Amino acid sequence: MYRAAPAVFGKRAIRTVLSKPTSVRSRSKYVYVATNSQYAVQRAPQSVRTFSTTRITQEDVASEPRDVMEYDVVIVGGGPAGLAAGIRLKQQAAKEDKEINVVVIEKGGEIGAHTLSGACIEVGPLEELFPDWKAQGAPLNQPALHDQMKYLTKNYALPMPHPPQMSNKGNYIVSLSNVVKWLGEKAEELGVDIFPGTAASEIIYADDGSVRGIATNDAGVSKEFKQKASYTPGIELHGKVTLFAEGCHGSLTKGLINKLKLRKEGQFQTYGLGIKEVWEVDPEKHSPGDIVHTMGYPLDYKTYGGGFIYHMEDNKVSLGLVVGLDYQNPYLSPYKEFQRFKAHPFVTNLLKGGRVLSYGARALTEGGVQSLPKLFFPGGALIGDTAGFVNVPKIKGTHNAMKSGILAADSAYKAIVSDGLGESAPIVLSDYEEAVNNTIRKELYEVRNVRPSFHTPLGIWGGMMWSGLDTMFLKGRVPFTFQHPHPDHAMMQPAAMHKPIDYPKPDNEITFDILTSVSRTGTNHAEDQPVHLRLKDQTVEIRENLPVYAGPEQRFCPAGVYEYVDDEANPGKKRFQINSQNCIHCKTCDIKDPAQNIDWTVPEGGGGPQYVDT
Repeated sequence: MYRAAPAVFGKRAIRTVLSKPTSVRSRSKYVYVATNSQYAVQRAPQSVRTFSTTRITQEDVASEPRDVMEYDVVIVGGGPAGLAAGIRLKQQAAKEDKEINVVVIEKGGEIGAHTLSGACIEVGPLEELFPDWKAQGAPLNQPALHDQMKYLTKNYALPMPHPPQMSNKGNYIVSLSNVVKWLGEKAEELGVDIFPGTAASEIIYADDGSVRGIATNDAGVSKEFKQKASYTPGIELHGKVTLFAEGCHGSLTKGLINKLKLRKEGQFQTYGLGIKEVWEVDPEKHSPGDIVHTMGYPLDYKTYGGGFIYHMEDNKVSLGLVVGLDYQNPYLSPYKEFQRFKAHPFVTNLLKGGRVLSYGARALTEGGVQSLPKLFFPGGALIGDTAGFVNVPKIKGTHNAMKSGILAADSAYKAIVSDGLGESAPIVLSDYEEAVNNTIRKELYEVRNVRPSFHTPLGIWGGMMWSGLDTMFLKGRVPFTFQHPHPDHAMMQPAAMHKPIDYPKPDNEITFDILTSVSRTGTNHAEDQPVHLRLKDQTVEIRENLPVYAGPEQRFCPAGVYEYVDDEANPGKKRFQINSQNCIHCKTCDIKDPAQNIDWTVPEGGGGPQYVDT
């Protein structure tokens, strides 16, 4: 059983500082605050909430003493990378009969609750940590047995040559959320302190500018930013090394990269949005170990993306659609494109007679080696998808996430335990980046030109031709590197350049409306808390995004968080509404908003989705 923070401090050294109420401050002067919200699982009325604006001041939440817990290593994020790092640190210490104190904090209500992936994973890094993972009961039960590649037209599924990069021989089809739960149990057995339901809201910097640790957000703060009877101030977790493993577009990492200038000028990350469901299908249609990847329909030739269908164990099928967030058409809805994908005869024939078990969505990094930031800084490092280690042609990132956690742990262990550093000066993990360059970076460099090759006038046709040539023959051995043209938010074109897309209505058998799907995520947020989706300028959506881009927020969000509704106070006009209860923490809004006006911040710890078998 994972311990809850901060109720149990155990053997950690604790001291007290005067807290600053930064966990409830907005980067702008205003935020939208819910005044009449309902849970996402309620169907009528259609997720209607009203909002008012509230000026935030530091006086709204009085200063309280804030406890400080001292660790050797603080890890932010309990996903594959963060847990791999914690496990490796403890294994190294046990091997040498040494002591190293490690904590992992996770904003999900439990380890694995916010984890979602395809997923068909490579097991190399897992075997580094646990050579006997099968004997230890790791939930990798279905080996990948057969690969297919299909090109979908509106009515047909045409076989395509299977790229060698996408071969899954030796891999396993898994629920990554279940794998992460198992890793969490193993980490705790080794002595890692694990605090689920704990959201990191602030980076603590030392006087010399190095990273000292993080602070968790205050609990028991009302939507009006007032202390409730349950108010508990956040705590500070200080470490000689802080590893950021927040996953894609982490709320702390995005500020850290900017503050410490970890990316070169003009360098940026690009993203995709993955939407998936887990189904239980008719046993006669189930083919354990089968893997199908698709291109083409329902996306047009200018939009990068594709589908996947993975046959798991126990008559379960994981299927989904990934849409590149560099799409241009503001009328495109990734969620409704996923419904069209399921309505294709090739997919419908598989699903008919089955039932949906789970739904979820999350953003993923697609920029590859061109988008990698500097991975280390005084006092810490970036690991996993927060750094951007996804191999897009492979459609895999878990192996690289875990490997980066292992490499960072080895570097941190050497600095703290072997070399005795960190007492008088910040630790700099430069050898971690060197190790990444000799392993993960080499893998990403070989395929660096595949994803940006889809940005030609030929669209997916040009990308497929180049990708086939590059992955089968050139293997990245060319004297040039394609670049991504613009950040994803800047790729969206004005609505006047496009026609609205006429999406079919859901049939409630294969396709579903968005609120029905959100009800399958287990998503919940404490109702009386500050809205975690902050607007830097409260006027931008109505003044710019609605007239220029036809209000794209209501389409790019896969959880029905954003709406433009009639403004009762101003007849004939619209107002922008944020249904924050629906948020499934995918981060798409922070990435794709063309005005870059939405700032995704952490809600109270434990909120968000409660994914099962994802």
